[in-house]
Amino acid sequence: MAGEAALLAALQHGDSFFPSGTISFSWGLETLIAEGAVKSAADVHSFVEGQLTSRWATCDRPALVATYRAEDALDEVANVDIKLDILALSREMREGGRRAGGALLDVHSSVNTPQAGAYRDRVRAGQAPGQLAAVQGLVWAGVKVGEEAACAISAHVVCTGFVGVAIRLGLISHIAAQRILTGMRPVICQLLAEPILPFDMASAYMPAAEIAMMRHETSQVRMFAN
Repeated sequence: MAGEAALLAALQHGDSFFPSGTISFSWGLETLIAEGAVKSAADVHSFVEGQLTSRWATCDRPALVATYRAEDALDEVANVDIKLDILALSREMREGGRRAGGALLDVHSSVNTPQAGAYRDRVRAGQAPGQLAAVQGLVWAGVKVGEEAACAISAHVVCTGFVGVAIRLGLISHIAAQRILTGMRPVICQLLAEPILPFDMASAYMPAAEIAMMRHETSQVRMFAN
C-alpha cells in the first residue's frame, strides 16, 4: 500500500488539475509563436526538449533536489532559493518563477503541507524569493513524494505546461500535444538516469526564450504573463 500511496500522491501533484499557478505563464513561448519562430508541432517538440535539456536538467532539477534533501532546514532551502533567483537572468523569468512558486506555496499552506506555511511566511517577509523549483522540492518532500518521483513530476509539469500554452494559442491540437508528451518520455527518462548536478554547478542556457520573455511585455496582444 505504501507504494500505491506514493503513486497516488505523484499523480495528484503532477496533474494539471492541481492548482499550481503555472497555467498563467508561457515562459517566452507565446512571443516565439506570435513571431513565427515556433510554428508547428515539430517546433513545439524541439522547444520543449530544449527547455528540458538546457534549463530543467541543469538548473531546476539540481535546485529541486537540493531543497528536497534540505527537508526542515529552511535556512538551507532559502539559500538555494536565493541562488536560483540570481540564475534567472531576465526580470520576466525571475518574476514568473516567484509568482508560480508563491502560488504553489499558497496551495500547500492551505492543505497543511509540512513547512509550506512557515516558508511562505519567509517569502512574504522578503527573506526568500520563493522560486518555483525551490518550492517544488520543499513541498513535494513534505507530501512524501519520493525524490525520483518529484523529479519526474517536475519534468512532466514542464512538458504539460508548454504543450498547454501551444493548445491555448491554437497552434496544436490535443492529439498533437499527446504525441509530443509521448516523445518527451524517453528524453525525460534519459535525463533522470544521469547524475544530478550539485546545485553549486547549476546553470541554464536558453537565450531565445529569455529574450522572447523580455519582448513579451511590449506585445500588443498577450494571453500569458510572460
